[in-house]
Amino acid sequence: MYYLFLMLGDEHVEILRVAIRKSYLADEADILSDLIAESGLSPSQRQAITTQAIKLVEAVRSSSAPNIMESFLSEYGLNTTEGIALMCLAEALLRVPDTETIDALISDKIVPSHWGQHLGHSSSSLINASTWALMLTGRVLTATDEHGLVSALHDVVRRLGEPVVRTAVAQAMRELGRQFVLGQTIEEAVVNARPQEEKGYVYSYDMLGEAARTEADARRYHLAYSNAIGDLSGHCTADITQNPGISVKLSALHARYEVAQRDRVMDELAPRMRSLALLAKSANMGFNVDAEEADRLDLSLDVIETALSDPALSGWDGFGVVIQAYGPRAGPVIDWLYARASQLERRIMVRLVKGAYWDSEIKRAQVLGLEGFPVFTRKANTDVSYLACARKLLGMTDRLYPQFATHNAQSVAAVLELADDTSTFEFQRLHGMGEALHDAVLQEHGSRCRIYAPVGAHRDLLAYLVRRLLENGANSSFVNQIVDESISPEDVVRDPFDVVAQRGASLSNPVILQPENLFGAGRKAARGWDITDSTALARLDAARDPFHGARWHAAPLTAKQAGQVGTARELRNPADPADITGYVEDADPACVAATIGAAEQAFGAWSALGVDDRAALLERVADLYETHAAEFFAMAAREAGKTLPDAIAEVREAIDFLRYYATEARRLGREQPGSGRGTFVCISPWNFPLAIFTGQIAAALAGGNTVVAKPAEQTPLIAARAVRLMYEAGIPVDVIQLLPGDGPSVGAPLVSDPRVAGVSFTGSLATAQTINRALAENCAPDVVLVAETGGLNAMIVDSTALPEQAVRDIVASAFQSTGQRCSALRMLYVQIDVKDHILEMLYG
Repeated sequence: MYYLFLMLGDEHVEILRVAIRKSYLADEADILSDLIAESGLSPSQRQAITTQAIKLVEAVRSSSAPNIMESFLSEYGLNTTEGIALMCLAEALLRVPDTETIDALISDKIVPSHWGQHLGHSSSSLINASTWALMLTGRVLTATDEHGLVSALHDVVRRLGEPVVRTAVAQAMRELGRQFVLGQTIEEAVVNARPQEEKGYVYSYDMLGEAARTEADARRYHLAYSNAIGDLSGHCTADITQNPGISVKLSALHARYEVAQRDRVMDELAPRMRSLALLAKSANMGFNVDAEEADRLDLSLDVIETALSDPALSGWDGFGVVIQAYGPRAGPVIDWLYARASQLERRIMVRLVKGAYWDSEIKRAQVLGLEGFPVFTRKANTDVSYLACARKLLGMTDRLYPQFATHNAQSVAAVLELADDTSTFEFQRLHGMGEALHDAVLQEHGSRCRIYAPVGAHRDLLAYLVRRLLENGANSSFVNQIVDESISPEDVVRDPFDVVAQRGASLSNPVILQPENLFGAGRKAARGWDITDSTALARLDAARDPFHGARWHAAPLTAKQAGQVGTARELRNPADPADITGYVEDADPACVAATIGAAEQAFGAWSALGVDDRAALLERVADLYETHAAEFFAMAAREAGKTLPDAIAEVREAIDFLRYYATEARRLGREQPGSGRGTFVCISPWNFPLAIFTGQIAAALAGGNTVVAKPAEQTPLIAARAVRLMYEAGIPVDVIQLLPGDGPSVGAPLVSDPRVAGVSFTGSLATAQTINRALAENCAPDVVLVAETGGLNAMIVDSTALPEQAVRDIVASAFQSTGQRCSALRMLYVQIDVKDHILEMLYG
């Protein structure tokens, strides 16, 4: 649909970028309908594909040498307790330096599992032997005598056996790693590649190492890529399609590869990638930019665009891009690459994969409250997308060199059916997987096939290994099913178009809750704002723009403006003291008593109001918060010094509080008719000036209580704006009243008034104790104090922890929200055996 733009210049190439952005969270059903039409497969073609796919499955199953990894995944998939235990061992064991932790880890993962039920199931003698060894290991570690006590004899066996078990299990994990890693160095990998190269395969080498956490990491990865290209250059010929290639992750080249750091990424990462691409060009080898998470696709395309436009790389056909078919943007990205290649009069390699981060993409969208998902929610939908993209790529071979990465016989058969010339594309498979399938294709069709092979030390295997196991270890995985002879070949290679058609209108997966439905049908989740999406960010910036120079005003909001207010004081932006954010007139102590009196008088009518009516008012406030979110974002930044991600989280939490308490009020109010204790005083902190402020008030109002709220003296502007929206929603002025001011002048007389029925407080333990004493001395015996106070929160990091993950979580917990969460990390305990590495990475 975009071909008419191809020769019309940069303006129209940018139109294609806009199309990519519009597809980010597109409706799954709409996208799928377009993909089915674009695939253009006739019934006869689909039948031919199915027939060919069945033959391929039968060829794999009749293979005399079943692949060890496929056999392993078939027996120990992630739907088994034992499979999960082995994945945990593989994930952690080889990086643990101390024997005590190794022994504890082995015992923890092996002892509870039931290995005996796997004996003799597998067609692989190695798998069966390993199962036997695991069963014996568990028995050695747990044998007891008839009294339930470890016998002296067994204690000797156990002590003698632990070093043996430790060595054997470590060796088994290394063997597991060898199934996925071609070599620990590029030199070793090149030697290990020779047997497959003699069969007609070529290789793309991937240097193990996921996202860099520090600048030192990024430089080390950059050097590893550079050295690998240099080592491989001697194996290159004039035909780039027959030469080895290198795969590069952009997140490994920069420690802050994220949209918020776009300027740094373009200034620092893009030159690093350019230097590597120039090395690859000089060697005449393929240089493949690996796929990243969906939120970084737009940024990745910016970096790729910079490289493609570099005159120094002109005339080189080895630049490659990975496209993930499980996302609705796959097709538009292909169109954009074709348009750009046509403009530049060059050829681009495109590696088409199903996708690598499905679980985390789904969960991220739900947590952030996005409008939809950046990936398809059903496997069949992804398969349809893959075939539609394959059809598109095979029609663009004048400018694109398709590389179809798949272990799925149905997808392979479809590509063979759609292709006019097998020399215009290649298949790809992972090292250690899909060998029998692609051997059969290589022999029968003579098509090219490249093996994607990780290279690196076993201790660096973790993230890659876990992703591979998650992709292929599920019982719905093709890799899992193709060796399971209890599943017929016809079921294994079911036509995805038939699967989609049989579902009718239910094209998206109803089991996967849409983000707004995360809390169930009775409660809508707060909508999110994805600030990694340039289109959404532009809209958000436009909405915030009117508030950049705004000045807000706060004063007591009461039913009776009794007493005098103090002199207006100035509030300045904590991040920019020159910015006057607004003014506040604090309450005079004299008006406290009158305010509580008004709340006391309003209590009867408010408490008698039906629970459904109170809940509806809170939900109306939530909707108004959402409508005025951009203003709250600006206020949170200028009054409380919050970053945009923290400001968004603040507003969403406040909205969720309102809807949560409305839902709970309906549930509990019907079970326990009659509610309300009287007037509550709500005292909130400065660090969450909207979320906690709102949560305290919403809980009290939902229960049928009236409220006098005292916000932190540093953040009264947000509180005043929130209360005005509560009035706008229909909550009476005497039901929720606001008294800004400091603790001694306003807070102390509030909590000492004998008419107060309860206090909700968030802050320090010392202040909570002061409030508790004041209530005890002045109020009724049944007065309620709900206090949330800070503490000293600790994290314990032992040697089984992945350092990159631990450091990420340490930084987030200790410093996100300026370190002002009551749950923020205050004390870090690190096992001494790994402290140097953890601390070096943490400082970096």
